[in-house]
Amino acid sequence: MIQIKAAVFHGPKQMSIEVLEKPQIGPKEVLLQVTVSAVCGTDVRIYEGLKTKGVRTPSTIGHEVVGIVESVGSEISEFKPGDRVGVIPVIPCRKCHYCLNGRENACLNRKAIGYEFDGAFAEFVRIPREAIESGNLVHLPDELPFEQAVLCEPLSCCINGQRKAQVKINDCVVVVGAGPIGLMHVQLAKIAGARKVIVSELVESRRENAAEAGADVVVNPLEQSLEQIVKDNTEGYGADAVILAIGVPSLVNPSLRLLRKGGVLNLFAGFTNGVSCEIDPNFIHYEEVKVVGTSASTRSDYMNALGLIRSGAINTDVLITPGYTLDGICNAINDVKSGTGMKPVINY
Repeated sequence: MIQIKAAVFHGPKQMSIEVLEKPQIGPKEVLLQVTVSAVCGTDVRIYEGLKTKGVRTPSTIGHEVVGIVESVGSEISEFKPGDRVGVIPVIPCRKCHYCLNGRENACLNRKAIGYEFDGAFAEFVRIPREAIESGNLVHLPDELPFEQAVLCEPLSCCINGQRKAQVKINDCVVVVGAGPIGLMHVQLAKIAGARKVIVSELVESRRENAAEAGADVVVNPLEQSLEQIVKDNTEGYGADAVILAIGVPSLVNPSLRLLRKGGVLNLFAGFTNGVSCEIDPNFIHYEEVKVVGTSASTRSDYMNALGLIRSGAINTDVLITPGYTLDGICNAINDVKSGTGMKPVINY
């Protein structure tokens, strides 16, 4: 029996590095040797027990992953050992109402790597038949470093979020939260043609990162009035779009107040299951604002993310905190929770 190391999730705050049998693949499956994975805020919520849908115990979580094909099933022709690949984790059924109407990210029957299937926090990952047949395993260009390629998945979700927020040329966009997701939104908004991007962030180092990522105005909301700054930069009208990149319910109403009439608030970040907040319906009614959400991404979004990163249009250096290994996965998760650094990238 060939053994591998994996971080096995047993329940809230219970994860351990264990030795497991190397995954076996079927004739229509691929075995991936993980070279780089990354920790997402969703991984933190799973680890904390705040997100449970689709999560099994014991299992291996993690859904941001790239690597090298180790072996392929007898009926696989598109991939061969040694190929550099990325994984699109959300696998759509391609048959339900949502898939047939351009919303495969909200597929009624979707499955995902790191949820229904064991995920990225392991030395090897089995890519199931469903993922191969759906085109969820993607060839990576030789010149693209794995440490950059692993950002395709979170960037694809932000591309979906930008579309939901309807960011367009000459807009003023406010991003609340300057973690890696927030800074992806900053860069995508500028690519979309936003005239001004304003970032609100408590942590000084992240405010500095936001400026490096291209934010035009960076605000410390404890010392400055974000609402007044938005008005000053929009002739009093308010922002065209506000993207809430941190899952804090108490920020929903203040974020709404930043919008111009007809503006869009995107509750992009995931919230803890069961939390709620009050929204003034009169504000939505009279100001004709929209409140939208964003769930995962489509396969097309992933390919667009890959193209942007490959072209150099995205500053990936400002998004990454290197130096993590699989043995330190719990440290990486806790660093995301505390806001230490940016996105932890795990090398194997």
